Amino acid sequence: MSESGTTTTDLSAHTTLRLGGPARRIVRAEGGSEVADAVGAADAAGEPVLLVGGGSNLVVADAGFDGTAVLLAGSGISYARRDDDTVVAAVDAGEDWDDVVAATVAEGLGGLECLSGIPGRTGATPVQNVGAYGVEVSDLLVDVDLYDRRSRTVRTHVPASELGLAYRTSVLKGDDGAVVLRVRFALRADGRSAPIRYAELARTLGVVPETRVDPAAAREAVLGLRRGKGMVLDPDDHDTWSAGSFFTNPILAVADAPQVEGLAAWPAGEGRVKLSAAGLIQNAGFARGHAGPGGRVSLSTRHVLALTHRGGGTTGDLLALAREVRDAVATRFGVALRPEPVLVGCTL
Repeated sequence: MSESGTTTTDLSAHTTLRLGGPARRIVRAEGGSEVADAVGAADAAGEPVLLVGGGSNLVVADAGFDGTAVLLAGSGISYARRDDDTVVAAVDAGEDWDDVVAATVAEGLGGLECLSGIPGRTGATPVQNVGAYGVEVSDLLVDVDLYDRRSRTVRTHVPASELGLAYRTSVLKGDDGAVVLRVRFALRADGRSAPIRYAELARTLGVVPETRVDPAAAREAVLGLRRGKGMVLDPDDHDTWSAGSFFTNPILAVADAPQVEGLAAWPAGEGRVKLSAAGLIQNAGFARGHAGPGGRVSLSTRHVLALTHRGGGTTGDLLALAREVRDAVATRFGVALRPEPVLVGCTL
């Protein structure tokens, strides 16, 4: 464990938005035991704690964070065969997520390939129940190891069934009482991907939905689709200076859903429907590249669901744009859009 600075340190260097003010202190922790020690030490000192992985899902206030920011770094992946069909991959929370996906694909293991190109650290994936292209972490998660800040103990092998995994959420989201230290996934050992369920991906691969393919082929196709939408990090591309999709797709009772011609919608359980947040934003009058204050922030030039930093902006600028979009959708359709990133020291 190392300290990155005992004086004020700017958090913008640690977020993909490149926004955010200073933390009182930044500590780098590698591996589960160091993370638990760093969080425990801050708790004992009565300091607030902010966990920072890849910073891809954080919107940090311009005023910063008056406490200790713990930067997560990984120390490895291990594999154990569970049966003839399944291998369990155990991954440190601080491991870069896309590196993990690439490593499992290189091992010929299927399951994670559709989650390629998502920035951030592995420990955040069960918290957010990360998902893309027809696959969610909940489809593969076996269990997690947690540091319980209330009892100051480590809980191992907490089953996925206890985490309340749902669309882009879990019991861990919004509750800082537990810190993910290690994550385990059940992966396919037969050299084939998860079933390709997302229509756009199936078309790209030239297969019918539910086909299983070479995981490496699926990964390359997903990366290509994400690059085309500005969703693979590139320091020279301002469309990737974002926190990914800023708003979640709203889930409503069918009776409450607005009737909008051409709006994408999916079944979401009995009597409920999930609406396309991007479709609502577009139908509320926003085009790709719509500029916020001073042009320092804007909607992505590739799709309207990402709010991007164009340089020289502030978190205040970003939130002003987010409020403009949220309020327009609420006024036009009576639907409340909710942010997907974690807001630190700020609100919409």
